[in-house]
Parts: sequence; C-alpha cells; structure tokens
Amino acid sequence: MTKPHIDCGQGIHLQRAVPCTLSDGTILYSDHYHPAKPGPHPTLLMRQPYGRDIASTVVYAHPVWFARHGYNVVIQDVRGRGDSTGDFYPFRHEQQDGVETIAWLRTLPESNGKIGMYGFSYQGMTQWLAAAAQPEGLLCIAPTQTAHDLYRGWFYNHGVLRLASSLGWGLQMLKQDARRLQLREASDALERTWSSLSSQILHTPTATHPAINAEGLPTYVTDWLHHDHPGNYWSQMDISTSAEKINVPALHISGWYDTYLQGSITGFREICNRAGSQHARDNQYLLAGPWIHIPWGNRIGTQNFGPTANLDTDALHLRWFNHWLKDSGEFSTEPRIRYFALNQNQWRTAAKWPTNNHTLYLHSEGRANSSKGDGVLTSAAPQTNEPPDIFVVDPEVPVIAPGGITSATGCHNQSALELGNNLLIYTTAPFTASLHIFGTPAVTLNATTSAPFADLVVKLVCLRPNTDADFICIGAARSTHLFATTYKPDTPYKWHFELESTSWVFQPGESLRIEIAGNAYPLYDRNPGTATPPSKATSWDWQRSTHMIHHDPASPSAIHLPVVEEMAGQ
Repeated sequence: MTKPHIDCGQGIHLQRAVPCTLSDGTILYSDHYHPAKPGPHPTLLMRQPYGRDIASTVVYAHPVWFARHGYNVVIQDVRGRGDSTGDFYPFRHEQQDGVETIAWLRTLPESNGKIGMYGFSYQGMTQWLAAAAQPEGLLCIAPTQTAHDLYRGWFYNHGVLRLASSLGWGLQMLKQDARRLQLREASDALERTWSSLSSQILHTPTATHPAINAEGLPTYVTDWLHHDHPGNYWSQMDISTSAEKINVPALHISGWYDTYLQGSITGFREICNRAGSQHARDNQYLLAGPWIHIPWGNRIGTQNFGPTANLDTDALHLRWFNHWLKDSGEFSTEPRIRYFALNQNQWRTAAKWPTNNHTLYLHSEGRANSSKGDGVLTSAAPQTNEPPDIFVVDPEVPVIAPGGITSATGCHNQSALELGNNLLIYTTAPFTASLHIFGTPAVTLNATTSAPFADLVVKLVCLRPNTDADFICIGAARSTHLFATTYKPDTPYKWHFELESTSWVFQPGESLRIEIAGNAYPLYDRNPGTATPPSKATSWDWQRSTHMIHHDPASPSAIHLPVVEEMAGQ
C-alpha cells in the first residue's frame, strides 16, 4: 500500500518509510522528499546508519531545503539500522546495497535518472563504495569528513590505533544493535559506559572490554582491534585498492581538526591521481575548513576563527549538484582547492596539493626535554656531533593527548603539558615575517629505543609571544608498521612519517615548535613496549623504555614543511 504524502509546506511533500527490496530479500526503508513542481527531477541520496529522520541535519540543511530547490531527496536507513532489515556490520554491505538502491531509484516515476550522493562520516564511505561499483546514473558525489582507506584514514595512524574515536564510535553503534536485538543486559551495560565515556579507555585489555563483548552483540568492534595491520579485512570494505574504479566528480570536504582529517585529504590526493578516467581526475574538488567533526562553524572551544569561517556549505552543495545534475555550469569557476588559513582566518585557494619544500633540523646540547630545555629548530643541518636527546616512555603514565583525557579535538594550549620531561621540544627563533604552511608536514627522526616495540608521536605547535603553545596537527607511527619484524632494540633506525595536514600562518613574533613523545593517550592507544598487542595488554605487560633522538651530521633529524612561497619572504 502506498503511504500518504505529508505536507512539509510550500508544496514539498514527504513520503515516509518507502521500501526497497534488495536481491537477497533485505528491505531498506527510506524517506522521500518531493519538490513542489511536477517531475521528473534529479535525486539526492544519503545512505546512513543513524536514523533517517535525523538526515545528518546536525551539519546539513534539512532535506526539505534541497527539495525546495528542485531535487528528490532520499534518506535511507542502511541494512540493519532503523527500520531496514538485515544485520548491520559497518561498511561490509554498503557497496552492493548502494548499487541496488541507485538502480531502484532510477525506476521511480519522479526520477529523471540522474543521481547525486551526499553525507559526512559514515555517509561519505557509502558514497565511495557505491561510486567504485560504477552504477549507471550516479553522476557525482560529495563525500565529507570520511576516508577512502579505512585502516589508514579511519582507525589507524601508521599502525597506531585511534583509540578514543574507535572505541567511542564502536560503543555508540553497539548501543543501537543491543536495542534492536532486544539484549536488555547488554544495552544497560552500554548505556552505563556511555554515561562515563572518558573512563572507558582506561579498561585493559581494550579488546576484552565487557560492554563490547556482551553475548549476542556483533563482533565488529573487537574485529577492528584484532586487525591491527592493513590487509584484506579492511580493503574489502573500502576503496583503498580500487580507487581506479572511481569515474565520477567528487566534492571532498574536510575540517582541519576533524577526526578523519587525514582520511579526507588522502582520499582527495589519491583520487586525483588514481581515478579511472580523466573526467574524474580533473573534477575532484577539496574544501578544507577550520572545523571539527560536529559542528561546522567559527568556534572550537575558546577559539574564534572569525565570521568568514561560517561558510555556507549547503549553498556550496547546491551549486555542486546543480552543476552536475542540472547542467547549470555554476561550479565551473570554483578553485580545485579552497582552504582556510588558520591563525590568519582567511580563505585561500590552490590549484593542486603542495609538496614539502622546506626543512628544519633538530638541534640541542642533549637537554631538549620540556619547554625549559635547549632544543631548537633551524634551517641549518647539524655540523658537529651534538649529543642525542633522551626521554623515558612509561605506558602507565603516558603523555596525554591534545584535548586531555576526552581527546576533544581543537586548537588546544599545550603549554602546561610541555613542562614534563617525558617529551622533547624543539623551537625556532621568533619569526620576523609571516610564514604560511599549507599541506602535509612530515618528519625524519633518527631514533634508538631500548624497547623492541615502540611508538613515536610528533605534534606541530605554534608558540605565542605570551608562551601559549597552540596545537596545530599531529602524527604517530609504530615500529611494527614502519619496520615490520626487522626492528631491534638499542639499534638506530630512521623513522619517516607524515603528520596530519594543516594550513597555518605563523605571525611575526611567533615560533614554530615540535613536540616528540612516545604516546598521546587516549587519542592513540598505548604501546606496551612488549610483544603483547596493545589491545590485549594490561599493566602486567607494560615496559618502560628510553628513546633517543639523534641529530648529528651522520644521522640528522628534521621536520619537512610545505611552505607557501609567497608568504615566506614577507
């Protein structure tokens, strides 16, 4: 029986719970918003696991708004979520389910056969997976704050688990599973964990957390922890090995302080290089704003990025879809990259992603520990046998991540944390002119550790004249990821890895600083320093270790920066 249409005002009508029966018998339900004028019209599709009535309106205009501009808007519950039947396992079924949904939508009388997809986070992954299958009629997508590579861009950073976000999101998703499966005891346990979320990361081993191992619950959270290396488990659920199958234009949107920032940036860079057609490679666009995951605006905590940070992303989406689905041509003059320059609070543009072109070398007299130490950064490589800097890594007392125990994202002041001797600090002299970095910084650290299993964490920081130290971006790497089984204790190795991307303008009087530590907890999990995998480790497995960072002529250490040339000489 056809469900009645609900009047949403100005001629817009909503049809709730429209069923789509898939080839395996699963039924997916969606809400359909119809424009006032008779069709057929192009269709905007969002596939999500959080409740189709919400429709990601925490960051997007309500679907009614897009319908007012002449689009059928379809918000669908993915398999095993909301009213849709089947079992939910994140990402696993989204490609085939998305393809069949698109084929079905094109048969509806209100459709003119042209489909665009939008949505952020999980909804971004549903777009990539559908697009890689090249369904007929899908003409463009707008994946936001997401990843094309789940292992590297969503869950792990150079082998280090993103603990706070992975466990927090897993607990959130399992809550709905427990209610859906009528598991009252498991549901109550999950609700208790949710009421004290920041304390859940203290449970060891993480993989045996009782709330994620309750009888009857899906196993996907523990699966994420056990699959701590890249491989088929991950690649079968993403497009990391099939980027060449993407043949549609994409509008990538990211936030400089978003949880999945590097997933978005790497996805843009990869699709620009590897998409399966020149048309697709030429039509990848990136918007990078001063935002966290939710919400998008000009404030993060106490930071105010000015009124221009409140960009109208809904209007941007409308122009994007009008261009590709209505042949309006209105996106033709848009720059390939539009990004917000932090600490200058202005939007800037670029034609391509920049490369690192400026190197700063680490120096000290062997006491770079803490902000009271003697670590400096200069453009000159070491000329003498400078002594290495040494710090102790204690898994039981880890260095706390930016944002504290909750790992809240944003431009947090690191100055109090920098008083500890369990991290090294290297700082440039105050700049006499503005210096703009934009891109993906990287480090080369010649390091020796006393433990056979180790992590290095590097943060990029802006030191203010008043000694505030504002966090810019971070990177981490695990020895088992960079060196596989070849890593040996008390042996020097060259650690080279990227930090997360950024755009920051250092003003005259400010300095660029890096912090080096062995952990950033609970943003990342703790490496126990032993052969026990971190997700299975308890305090009985923790081993303290010493880390040495070398910076002599034979083994220099450095940070490599993407400096925007026109700013460097000002």
